[in-house]
Amino acid sequence: MNEDELPDELENDIDDIEPIGDESQLYEHFRVVVDKGQAMVRVDKYLFERIVNASRNRIQKAAEGGFVMANGKPVKSNYKVKPLDVITVMMDRPRYENDIIPEDIPLDIVYEDDYVMVVNKPAGLVVHPGHGNYNGTLVNALAWHMKDTPGYDANDPHVGLVHRIDKDTSGLLVIAKTPDAKTNLGIQFYNKTTSRKYQALVWGTVEQDEGTIVGSLARNPKDRMQMAVMADPETGKHAVTHYRVLERLGYVTLVECILETGRTHQIRVHMKYIGHTLFNDARYGGHDILKGTHFSKYKQFVNNCFDTCPRQALHAMTLGFVHPATGEEMNFTSELPEDMTRLIEKWRGYISNRNLE
Repeated sequence: MNEDELPDELENDIDDIEPIGDESQLYEHFRVVVDKGQAMVRVDKYLFERIVNASRNRIQKAAEGGFVMANGKPVKSNYKVKPLDVITVMMDRPRYENDIIPEDIPLDIVYEDDYVMVVNKPAGLVVHPGHGNYNGTLVNALAWHMKDTPGYDANDPHVGLVHRIDKDTSGLLVIAKTPDAKTNLGIQFYNKTTSRKYQALVWGTVEQDEGTIVGSLARNPKDRMQMAVMADPETGKHAVTHYRVLERLGYVTLVECILETGRTHQIRVHMKYIGHTLFNDARYGGHDILKGTHFSKYKQFVNNCFDTCPRQALHAMTLGFVHPATGEEMNFTSELPEDMTRLIEKWRGYISNRNLE
């Protein structure tokens, strides 16, 4: 498998816009394939929203010089991008320093050998630099931890992260320490032979004890910071989530989610799609009181719950894969972090007290 054939699970580890080609310090090259569900917008606006630290004026100057292209042909700034357009741009100076700087950030290492590492990421830690987070990330921490490891270069895309989880999601991630390990693990993710289970607290009573959600995901044309389930299954990327109810707690439900695919925000979007937004998921509306009563005492209780777990209640609990060198079945479990444990206990207490009334 070469870089052009990376599975979507690995594509999620890079920005929409990828640096390509020329390594010169004089120019930067970027390439992006427009989503199938993208609404028609000016190309300068489209690129401005995707290239970090690039001004709209700088993009317009590149277009004036014939260095913004759609499907291989130069276009002006007012060109309207269309679904599946291949947009390339060359600009005359670096947008920012790309090098990953090692930083002494604590890591919760669950397992490590010469080929792979499994870490338990806390909520709040960004996985990869970009979009305003150029330091203080998990990748910076890995660079520090392996700065004396022969052959490991944090700036080499052939090693490192194999998949990612969102900043405010906690839980398990596998890191490849060699190119062969990353290729092997990438194939496992692509073939859906890895095992990943999450626990999530969602709004509402999930009626079915278990079920499967199938819905193609693409960026929400009304809000580029969100993903959404597309009405046309041919639009977006095929996504499948299996879920099982673990505990019903009145106005919320604790569920286990098993990923069959690994799309951006998949669990968050799929659970909202079936009417059960993740508790305190600000990006998708879960930070509002979506179920329950109008009594002030209840509102105070929920707000206290928001303070207890100030992020989406989602934890990557288990991770399983075949070791890329030994062929051994590897399975790891991470207990729920304290904020989610306390949150669930609060809801258990609420239900218990309500039943006594």
